[in-house]
Amino acid sequence: MSDKAKEQHNNILLAVAGFAAVVIIVALIGFLALGRDPEVIQGEMEVEEYRVSSKVPGRILELRVKEGDFVKAGQTLAIIEAPEVNAKMNQARSAVDAASAMEQMAQNGARKEQIQAAFQLLEQAKAGLEIAEKSYNRMKVLFDEEVVSAQKFDEAEAMYKSAQAQVKAAKSQYDMALNGARMEERRAASATVGQARGAVQEVEGYVRETVQVAQMDGEVTDVYPKVGELVGTGTPIMSIAVMDDQWATFNIREDQLKDIKVGAEIDVRIPALDKEMKMKVTSMKDKGSFAVWKATKASGQYDQKTFEVKARPTTKIDGIRPGMSVILKK
Repeated sequence: MSDKAKEQHNNILLAVAGFAAVVIIVALIGFLALGRDPEVIQGEMEVEEYRVSSKVPGRILELRVKEGDFVKAGQTLAIIEAPEVNAKMNQARSAVDAASAMEQMAQNGARKEQIQAAFQLLEQAKAGLEIAEKSYNRMKVLFDEEVVSAQKFDEAEAMYKSAQAQVKAAKSQYDMALNGARMEERRAASATVGQARGAVQEVEGYVRETVQVAQMDGEVTDVYPKVGELVGTGTPIMSIAVMDDQWATFNIREDQLKDIKVGAEIDVRIPALDKEMKMKVTSMKDKGSFAVWKATKASGQYDQKTFEVKARPTTKIDGIRPGMSVILKK
């Protein structure tokens, strides 16, 4: 290659190197001047939900709402058919009637006819005692005169003592009829009534469970069974979202938590609504899983963990719904 050609080649290389140097310098200046784009942290709106379920098994007789309906607290949601509960109610009420009758009997005491019968038995026993006493006195005189044997006298004495015992027994029965039941028996009867009424209250609670009502205002998100299907105890019938209780959840690395702490306010944007709003950080929790670590030890630093950050809106925004994206710029 001639000297002239070598010189042209060197000039071209110098020109290319110079151009590359200029491009690199311009890029560095632009990078230093403009800086890096801000990091974007994306979260999601969530909502508090509660499930509607029954304490008693039964068949779905009627569903008063469907998915997407907004319900008020106390509104009827579903009706369950449970014939067994109605049968138990009849049994419990019959038990109350029987216990009340026994309590009334204990309080009122014996009937007039029972008192009269006891009095007649007492009079009969007294008459028998009078005859036995006379026979005993005659036998004693004859025995003292040695007219009758000791056997006959002993028989008369035994009859006399037996008549005395019969009078005492008849007197006790007559007194019992007059006084009525003992205090302990009256208390036992009253306790039985209370127990029966408690059983009625328990069954009434189960009866109320056959009509399911909303506990709080909200939106029906899911309805699980269909009309006519059987549901067991505690089986969810539907889920209701409490739309007034929403929050946003972010998964943020610890190196991005510099200005984020519990109680701090953050600025976010809701892309679906094209609106910006403020939220207040309510909780921060370590995710606690190796899968959310960012390994940096290779560069002589440390492993960066991810935290779950929850924030609630400071003002109400119409149209915001669970599942919507929430953008937090750092």
